[in-house]
Amino acid sequence: MTTFHWLFGDQLGPHYLSPGPHGPGPDAPVVIIEALSVFRRRRFHRAKAHLVLSAMRHRAAELGDRALYVRAETYREGLRKATGGAPVTAHHPTSRAALRLTEAIDGVRVLPARGFLVAHEDFRAWADSRGGQRLRQEDFYRWVRQNHDLLMDGAQPAGGRWNHDQDNRQPPPRGTDRLGAPPPYRPREDDIDDEVRHDLDRWERSGEVAFVGRDGPRLFPASRREALAALQRFLARRLAGFGPHEDAMMAADPVMSHSLLSSSLNLGLLDPHECVERAEQAWRSGDAPVNSVEGFVRQIAGWREYVWQLYWYFGEDYRHRNALRHHAPLPDWFLELDAEAVTARCLSTVLAQVRDTGWTHHIPRLMLLGSHALQRGWDPAAVTDWFHRCFVDGYDWVMLPNVVGMSQYADGGLMTTKPYTSGGAYVQRMSDFCGPCAFRPTLRVGGTACPFTAGYWAFLQRHRVRLERNPRMAQAVRGLDRLTDLDALLEQEQGRGDGPP
Repeated sequence: MTTFHWLFGDQLGPHYLSPGPHGPGPDAPVVIIEALSVFRRRRFHRAKAHLVLSAMRHRAAELGDRALYVRAETYREGLRKATGGAPVTAHHPTSRAALRLTEAIDGVRVLPARGFLVAHEDFRAWADSRGGQRLRQEDFYRWVRQNHDLLMDGAQPAGGRWNHDQDNRQPPPRGTDRLGAPPPYRPREDDIDDEVRHDLDRWERSGEVAFVGRDGPRLFPASRREALAALQRFLARRLAGFGPHEDAMMAADPVMSHSLLSSSLNLGLLDPHECVERAEQAWRSGDAPVNSVEGFVRQIAGWREYVWQLYWYFGEDYRHRNALRHHAPLPDWFLELDAEAVTARCLSTVLAQVRDTGWTHHIPRLMLLGSHALQRGWDPAAVTDWFHRCFVDGYDWVMLPNVVGMSQYADGGLMTTKPYTSGGAYVQRMSDFCGPCAFRPTLRVGGTACPFTAGYWAFLQRHRVRLERNPRMAQAVRGLDRLTDLDALLEQEQGRGDGPP
């Protein structure tokens, strides 16, 4: 009997069809299912829906007669329609919900995960050897580099240091509104994109589904060919300048030197091995400095891999963590990506970037969007869902640890040693947002007080008992005692409500 291989919509690269002892049969017919129920359940960003469907349909077109592309209401219905109950293999899905589904369907055999550097069992052995505690990204990252001989010179890290953050945290250049990096790769839409946009329009008109954000033109790769072109463009023209300003923010230049490869990696169009190995080769060939290469490698072999592993290691209960007991709902202006309603220039600018493209780089995500949510006490599960739905590279495994652990400190410190939030001074130092803004980063009380500065101190006061016991936060908490206007600040912040800053 024929054994089919079920290819999920984030497993679209050739490495998911490579035969072998833990792969599909070399001639196995491939099933790709477009389930409308996915879009009924959640209000995704329109650009994300377009990208995912375009990528799935492009992959089916590439596979030709080998692929059975099924449009159905649910995955179960689509699989039954495609296979008639025949045996099916599927690589380990990227979400717990999808894994439960595959395990619940008779005849589906789950193969090991692909698209990552470390096997689940290897990470578990590493984590268990540390008692499940202090699973810090820096320790994990060094372990990955050693085990994969990645950016290593024998037993020593390339360039003599494991971490080049001190070279990679420069503020944006002054006197210009752009970094001046060569432009990134941008794809050209085709007939498949037109078909996808027509279907999305039809679903919206019928009331079947609803989206948020704007769509088009497509900015991110939807095929292996496009993803490889984007990787090559980044390595050849942009990697060398990536490191120094990777944590900086510029209002008129949201892309700067960032790779824009996260969506391609998370769709499975690129394999992390090829990305980090080719980046290392750029350094060894003298085409990029070690600090830029290390910063890029850290994003993939460090953070991306670490987040993937923690998603599975921490278990299903992790999504319900709420150590700070934050329960405020997300306000409508945030849910609707209503950038025009926001006065604070930093937040308005970044919210507009998300609305228009479904993307902004990691620092606006953490230190503006996430920091504001943390300061306002928004429910971490709702914040996680928002990031999942509104970003083109957002998936359950990506956003759950990044938001619950890193951004909202809702796990109480399992993932990070302190909450990541700041006042306006950080925003002023690391961006060009503050100059024309109606608010002043140095003011915490009054009509022109910076919402981040005021929000930072209000957050510290609200969680003072917990944070003063944290060695990395104790000094900041003691700063509350020097504020002569603390009572006025707290009254101001209490009266702010859920309106836009």
